[in-house]
Amino acid sequence: MTATAPDAPVVLRVAGRPVARYVTRPELPARLSPRPYLHPVTTLAGTAVTELSPADHTHHLGVGVAVPDVEGHNFWGGRTYVRDLGPTELDNHGAQRHSSFQLRDPDGFVEELRWVASGTELLRERRTVAATELTDTAWALDFTFSLTNVTSGPLSIGSPATNGRPGAAYGGFFWRARKEDAAPEVFTAGTEGEASVHGARADWLALAGAGWTLVFAGATAATRRDPWFVRTGEYPGVGSSLASEERLRIPPGETAVRRIVTVVADGRPDRGEAAALVRKAVSQ
Repeated sequence: MTATAPDAPVVLRVAGRPVARYVTRPELPARLSPRPYLHPVTTLAGTAVTELSPADHTHHLGVGVAVPDVEGHNFWGGRTYVRDLGPTELDNHGAQRHSSFQLRDPDGFVEELRWVASGTELLRERRTVAATELTDTAWALDFTFSLTNVTSGPLSIGSPATNGRPGAAYGGFFWRARKEDAAPEVFTAGTEGEASVHGARADWLALAGAGWTLVFAGATAATRRDPWFVRTGEYPGVGSSLASEERLRIPPGETAVRRIVTVVADGRPDRGEAAALVRKAVSQ
């Protein structure tokens, strides 16, 4: 029996069933801001709910953490939004580099990463991911990331919104969902539709496609203060925005922590069922 290579992809399992594959060292061009990601992620029935490098946005990599502006360096991929110029091709892409696993089990892992740009390490991240069974049709992906400023000076995280593009506060946890013939529905406890949900703060947000539903929840007070970034018409994607109205500043040696729990369900739970699944997922 051969041992698993320390940096080989991790296969997450729930009740013995594979539900996600985590790639630690993807071979990607610099323009895509190489970084570890989860893909494919599936429901318990086997329906895929992520996409990798789709034609509409080749830098969308399943589920992970992506930030378009860390002190001017692009850890999102693709073009950079420049104030008064718009989206611009720049040679400013960074990479998230897997360092090691502190823990690696069938149902989760703890990983150390280095965020590097222009040969300099800007951030050190500890990422904790766990998969938990909720019901016979739903499981939860618990995703926590801690970003520590390892430079000698102040560091800040921005977004196209903070750089002058209204409504584009993407950057942070991001889930690129599968694209289908019809756009998915999106709703919270009190609102529905992309126009109402995008940019709003809500304890949970559901994205429902053909036979599958994702319910995202901020699991800490700091995470719940971040507004949701939502796309359904152009493409299906949901993120939690680290920098919406202003840049997120991290002094040297300090850490920003966010935790998002996502319910991955077969079928279409109603609002009450979605809220109950979230409560169960966050409390575990």
